[in-house]
Amino acid sequence: MAGFLKKLWGSKSNRVDGDNQDDTSMLSEPDLTIARANNEMQMRTQAAIDMWGLDTAVWDVDLEVGTITFTHAEKQLVVTAPVQVVGTLNTEDGSWLWGWDHPSVPTPLGEHAQRVRDFGEQYELAALTTRKIAASMEDAWGFTALACHLGGGQGGYSGPSGTIRVFMTYGTVTLSKAD
Repeated sequence: MAGFLKKLWGSKSNRVDGDNQDDTSMLSEPDLTIARANNEMQMRTQAAIDMWGLDTAVWDVDLEVGTITFTHAEKQLVVTAPVQVVGTLNTEDGSWLWGWDHPSVPTPLGEHAQRVRDFGEQYELAALTTRKIAASMEDAWGFTALACHLGGGQGGYSGPSGTIRVFMTYGTVTLSKAD
């Protein structure tokens, strides 16, 4: 963490003091956007856990309607929101398949993933523009954070579906009492 902050803000000797500037001490674009997206995702996730129990709610997605629903029995709460599919991670072979060209994802639900692809094209980042890649869980969360940031989402979620983890972003939530 200290290395990241040093790179982000620079050390005392690397700050602009007259003519002494070392550009290597600063994060470049796209690194700054990616770091900002990851920080936002951490804050948004913690807020959702605190406010409506994201970490213990049962989830369900309706890809035809384009919504995700979280049901929290203990809090007697149902949370619904528009959903976007960023991609899927196969936990058996470590392969990531982007939502912008996923056979199970309707085109409108891959828009946030497409924004990541556009960003990747702009900065020539192959991991963001290659349909299927090897990826870790950490990579998948990073992709989701970036999609949430670029797409204006309210948060991200990963749900299991057999050996696949589906990574999604969601929009403005609607809270209601469970029946």
